[in-house]
Amino acid sequence: MTTGIRPPAMVGAYPNYATAAVKARGNGYNDKDVAQVNTGLMRKTVVWDYPVIHWINEVFSEGMHLLDAGGHFGSKYIAFRDLCPIDRLQWTVYDLPVTVDLARAAQESQELPAEIVFQDDLAKVGQIDVLLGSGLMQYLDISLAELIGKLDAPPRYILLNKVATRCGPTVVTLEKVGPGRVPYQIRNRNDFEKNLTEMGYVIRDQWDIPSLGRIISTHPGLGPSVSRGYFLERREQARTIGSPDRHRSSTGPPVSRRANAPIQPGAGSK
Repeated sequence: MTTGIRPPAMVGAYPNYATAAVKARGNGYNDKDVAQVNTGLMRKTVVWDYPVIHWINEVFSEGMHLLDAGGHFGSKYIAFRDLCPIDRLQWTVYDLPVTVDLARAAQESQELPAEIVFQDDLAKVGQIDVLLGSGLMQYLDISLAELIGKLDAPPRYILLNKVATRCGPTVVTLEKVGPGRVPYQIRNRNDFEKNLTEMGYVIRDQWDIPSLGRIISTHPGLGPSVSRGYFLERREQARTIGSPDRHRSSTGPPVSRRANAPIQPGAGSK
């Protein structure tokens, strides 16, 4: 029976992704109905996209290969194409098999740009220059190090956006997305940033997105999450490049700023 009461966005608190996935009783984003939720919303450029756009433009080189991990139906390619030299770089989207199949079918019917390469096997991606993960980390069922380990070589640059973090221990909740629930991981900030440096990367820039904080309805005592973005550069390749302080050493302290917005998007927005 339909009650008209909207179910809570976040429920449950589990110690790891695997436990939460069992409770979700579904295929997560590898589901046709879930994968197509909020497609139009994801193609819009919003305020927290601009740090990502800035850094893509700063590191751009002709023919650069960018891997958009968890890139859905090429949402960021579409959102950024008037703000970045998209037509002069190679853009590959890596996502789950259901999403990739739907995206390729949409390309055949000319609903998506033919220039985007869709791939569900990282071993077939080839060498990349930039890894983009916008709204990826909370849904990723492996560590970032494991994902990069599946590539031919670590990319020089990594751009992460909307990473859900907290001060306490990492917790995984279940987010309502369309007809189902998917595991949503909120990482301990210190541990996550330590892992990034242990992977051999320098945090060159970071920003927080206060309007994307989340509270787990069933566990409000855990407090809100803090959504963050990061621009990383491989340590042995680090150099001084454009930034809010163009002459700051790449080994200097990261810049931290805010990307806020007056409204909050619906669940499942990448």
